[in-house]
Amino acid sequence: MQAPERQQHTIDADGKTFGRLATSIVLLLRGKQKPTFTPHIDAGDFVHVVNLRAVRWTGKKMTDKKYYRSSSYPGNLKTQTLRERWERHPDDVLRDAVYNMLPVNRLRAQIIKRLRVDF
Repeated sequence: MQAPERQQHTIDADGKTFGRLATSIVLLLRGKQKPTFTPHIDAGDFVHVVNLRAVRWTGKKMTDKKYYRSSSYPGNLKTQTLRERWERHPDDVLRDAVYNMLPVNRLRAQIIKRLRVDF
């Protein structure tokens, strides 16, 4: 079996809606635009996202969307709004959105490694 030919895609996030941006990134990472797409073979491309801070948000997500994390100790549930998380690590917000759009299988960890984000 041959190694897949991978291309490098650079996406400028300036003025694009966040969710639509994440969807287009997932399609490129998985290789769904290629005529040789097969779900069980990782033949996607590399994606480099630039100008992430200039992405456009719709609705009231910045104040209403919450992220939760816990260490399973009692009373340790931590909450963060999207605005708080976006100000510290905007690349993690995009990476988590893309990661959760990928299929839950063994290829997921390999696919997400081909995403590079500059903000």
